[in-house]
Amino acid sequence: MKPASSTPRLTRIVRAAHLTVHLLQGLSLAAFAFPFLSAPKRLRLRQRWSAHLLGTLGVRLQADEPFVVPGSLLVANHVSWLDVFVINAAYPAAFVSKAEVRQWPLIGWLAAKNDTVFLRRGSRGHAKIVNGEIGGLLGRGRHVAIFPEGTTTDGSHVLGFHAALLQPAIEAGAPIQPLAITYRLPDGRYTRAPAYDGDISLVDCIKAIIAEPEIIARVRVAPAFQPGELPDRKAIAHASRESIAARIAD
Repeated sequence: MKPASSTPRLTRIVRAAHLTVHLLQGLSLAAFAFPFLSAPKRLRLRQRWSAHLLGTLGVRLQADEPFVVPGSLLVANHVSWLDVFVINAAYPAAFVSKAEVRQWPLIGWLAAKNDTVFLRRGSRGHAKIVNGEIGGLLGRGRHVAIFPEGTTTDGSHVLGFHAALLQPAIEAGAPIQPLAITYRLPDGRYTRAPAYDGDISLVDCIKAIIAEPEIIARVRVAPAFQPGELPDRKAIAHASRESIAARIAD
């Protein structure tokens, strides 16, 4: 079913065209510019590119200003494929993703070029390797972002967190920084247009986003947890989930 829209058809067509051009530019940058840029310059370029992507879709970013300590594990609720770009536009980070994403045409290649760490679920041996990669990134002062729900929701609630995903930060002694992501309309109402849940396809999700005149993506920063501050990773995962859920409901 096509989304109801108050956005003129011409505006939606222009947004879709600009999105296509912007994605092609992203592929070109990853292929021909990234290999010759330093890590800090790649991060700045990724931040600008992500912010431009949001603007192309009619999404306005509102991110909290509190300082996020370099080398933090960013722990966020998961609503949409758009979450990656919302976080990158605010706090550029490497991401942890399921291994299957690496096989997706173009998207998997682009993710790999942007420091994504791919996790093969159900393999303890591979999990140890991935934990080492994440710990190395954190140790070099890089943010690493995870979505510990393990799936997406419609944005109205937060599922339980998989505590094992916090282990690299605990081993590295890195701060664990909860981020609460919400998508609202300008009048303050929630919108599920960006929600990439259920049986919706990526194309239909993009259509729903550009059908809205404007969407506000808000990122709220909760107090960070230090490893050792709570008894174990399960306690940290639970406390992180609760702090995110409280900010979504606010």
